[in-house]
Amino acid sequence: AFASSPAPDVVVDKYVSAPPESAGTNGASTGDQQRTRLPNDERERNSLYDDETVRTMGGITSSVRHDWTKDEIASIYSLPFHELMYRASTVHRMYWDPSEVQQCTLLSIKTGGCTEDCSYCSQSTRHDTFVKPTPTMKVKQVLEAAARAKEAGSTRFCMGAAWRELGNKSNAFERILEMVRGVNGMGLEVCCTLGMLNAEQARRLKEAGLTAYNHNLDTSPEHYPNVITTRSYQDRLDTIANVRDAGISVCCGGILGLGEKDSDRVGLLHVLATLPAHPESVPVNALVSVKGTPLGDLGVNALVSVEGTPLGDLDESDRDDVDAFDMARVIATARIVMPRTMVRLSAGRLSFSDAEQYMMFSAGANSIFNGDKLLTTANPEFDEDQALFAKLGFVGKPAHKGPMMSPAEEKGEVEIVRHAAAAEPKMYA
Repeated sequence: AFASSPAPDVVVDKYVSAPPESAGTNGASTGDQQRTRLPNDERERNSLYDDETVRTMGGITSSVRHDWTKDEIASIYSLPFHELMYRASTVHRMYWDPSEVQQCTLLSIKTGGCTEDCSYCSQSTRHDTFVKPTPTMKVKQVLEAAARAKEAGSTRFCMGAAWRELGNKSNAFERILEMVRGVNGMGLEVCCTLGMLNAEQARRLKEAGLTAYNHNLDTSPEHYPNVITTRSYQDRLDTIANVRDAGISVCCGGILGLGEKDSDRVGLLHVLATLPAHPESVPVNALVSVKGTPLGDLGVNALVSVEGTPLGDLDESDRDDVDAFDMARVIATARIVMPRTMVRLSAGRLSFSDAEQYMMFSAGANSIFNGDKLLTTANPEFDEDQALFAKLGFVGKPAHKGPMMSPAEEKGEVEIVRHAAAAEPKMYA
């Protein structure tokens, strides 16, 4: 156990590793050593550190804050790349075990036919793409796909439907609740992305066993109207609030390659980092261009300028490819400003080499989507990911178990300053 005793003002608490005698559900074995796992629920996990003010290691300080300014985030984002990577990697090691990476699988349970006008999306009825509308998958089909994902090493199963919102789709919603219960019953964590939710729908998903809900902000509030006009930024924030209030973990991030500027990437991170609670996970996506959408490609990630679309008038300087350095810079900044958030390397991963992906993991990514499809675009096959994990020395995070405590924290290498408000020592088992 790890204890910190109160002091008159603050106490500098350096952890000393003392593995529990019996790991139970919170322990993990690495060789002959028992390791400590933190709680899986991020609210419970973060509550262990309510009295913590700052961490320091290797000359880098870090804290969980919700009062970041855009200027502060911009100054981090614009650091020389080598310095940014060092800071992010150090922060990552202060809070996480860098060898543990969550593996998620995303299945499109209802493809195409969406009435939204998202300029990047192949599933919109407003764009002429290869995607053709299909009915919602049957429960049995979804559970069979979840079983395959579990067998391949995935521990979180995500289900996506191409809808603007659940609305009054009562029959479809009942089937989705059955899917959630079934996947949860397999021992997998369950995530959904179903468009906008009201508070009652969020409550029912929580009761069915939903672990997390994905609802991306996509880009900054300023650039958002250039990408989407059929749903407001506030609509998205309202859904995130409904999910959070229902006790469901929030998965919320964005997409790079939407014609945005660096200031928009900073703006997105600023919104995420100043939410009442940081998202449990932040997916960072690189646009996978699909022909027939306003952001479809003539080259890789090159904008197809379509007269009359919000993105049609962007000049050539706004159409740069998203490269591994762009991804790493955003991931690293997210890691620094949201140190206890899981950062997920998501769509577009197929376009990056193993070495480039390693750079993104070094920047602080500790979750991936794997499998053969990410909604309607290609994603690395399961076996390729297992080979990558073996090459990099990574292990998958088990389902329904919290993350490993940071090895640096266990070994007493992290200096932690706490308020001494608690009357009793705080224990970490």
